[in-house]
Amino acid sequence: MSTGTMKKSHSQWSSRMGFMLAAAGSAVGLGNIWKFPYMAGQMGGSAFVLTYLLFMFIIGMPILVLEWLIGRRGQKNPIHTMEDVAVSEGHSKSWRWVGIIGVLGSFLILSFYSVIGGWATDYIVLAAKGTFEGVNGKTTALIFDNFKADVGSLLTWHTVFMFATAFIVALGVGAGLERGCKLMMPGLGILLLVLVGYAIYASGHAFYKACDFLFTPNWSALNGTAILAALGHAFFSLSLGMGIMMAYGSYLGKDVDLLSTARTVVILDVVVAVLSGIAIFPLVFANGLEPAAGPGLIFVTLPIAFGNMIGGTVLGILFFIFLTFAALTSSISLLEPTVELLEEKTHMGRKTATIVISILIWALGIACILSFNKWADVKFFDKNIFDSLDYLTSKIMLPITGLGTVIFGAYMMKQKRIQEELNLTNFWFKIWRVLTSIVIPIAIVAILVFGLQH
Repeated sequence: MSTGTMKKSHSQWSSRMGFMLAAAGSAVGLGNIWKFPYMAGQMGGSAFVLTYLLFMFIIGMPILVLEWLIGRRGQKNPIHTMEDVAVSEGHSKSWRWVGIIGVLGSFLILSFYSVIGGWATDYIVLAAKGTFEGVNGKTTALIFDNFKADVGSLLTWHTVFMFATAFIVALGVGAGLERGCKLMMPGLGILLLVLVGYAIYASGHAFYKACDFLFTPNWSALNGTAILAALGHAFFSLSLGMGIMMAYGSYLGKDVDLLSTARTVVILDVVVAVLSGIAIFPLVFANGLEPAAGPGLIFVTLPIAFGNMIGGTVLGILFFIFLTFAALTSSISLLEPTVELLEEKTHMGRKTATIVISILIWALGIACILSFNKWADVKFFDKNIFDSLDYLTSKIMLPITGLGTVIFGAYMMKQKRIQEELNLTNFWFKIWRVLTSIVIPIAIVAILVFGLQH
């Protein structure tokens, strides 16, 4: 079926607020709550945080705007949007490969993202059972290791999380994605404020130590590795290079101000990341734990704090509900580009397309689950299946898609029309041109080279 014979109907966001919350929901995910705190802990805290904030605005935000702009122009799934916009600008259909890599990337990412979402969901139950009461580091590490070795438990929670994701997406853009984020995003905000308040109350002087760690610059800790890690995380944190924002942009009307909306989304994303650090690090310092604990910070280190403080059981439940909600707002966005493609390219309805794609992603997720136990010896370049998919997508596919998008936007599209569409003065448009044509491509190449070496 050619792009010309695809279904003509195309959903639209009902309001700018609904779109903004959905986009923020996609950006606010495990990257903010799981990855950002441990990266800050490993790379010196405040200097990393400030560098990350800078990159969010000068690198992340322009790419975000470009993805929305291209998506709004095309009004189709990312693959055919790239193809149609390229042809309309007088260029080859081969630019559709930018969309292909992005959509494939979101498909692959959700297969292991759903597994982590299942971990968070299971930990709600573990916290509610009082599993973490009185535990030490050895005990929490054993709990996590035993959980990853239990195929039945991993499969159950992966299935539950994937079902919840598919259920929301199957309802459609308005009734599913938009309404789901309108409900979950305020809930996320309330939970996060409660967690921050509790951390301040329960940690005493450790709160000031945490703030010093996060906000007092320690530039000596900022080496080349930390700078490139901050750059890469700014890119990943906004769901760039996955086809998501292009798909979301395809549901946009012409009346939405892309720059102001992007600014709001970036600010929300940054606020959640920073507040997550404020919620987590006071508990880490108050309990004499290690802020540079790495990926285990959430599932191994924090449960020690929850298990050894007054009201820790309730706090643990709230925290893992918060983590699950954040994962869910991102997972529905990861599922959307492939569903949109299948819905437009075939005769399948929305629900059927969602079921088909979700089953395929769920099945690939099983391979990720088995990589922690029965298939632990299956390696690709010394990495198990889970880590291989993470490496392939985050280190290679996402940067390539992002680079293709920004080169297309900076060199293949008529710049005068972009200036008019973004309503930029000549001064600000010159800055935009410098960023999109020189600074950002160089930055993404640096991310790609750095990622391939680590």
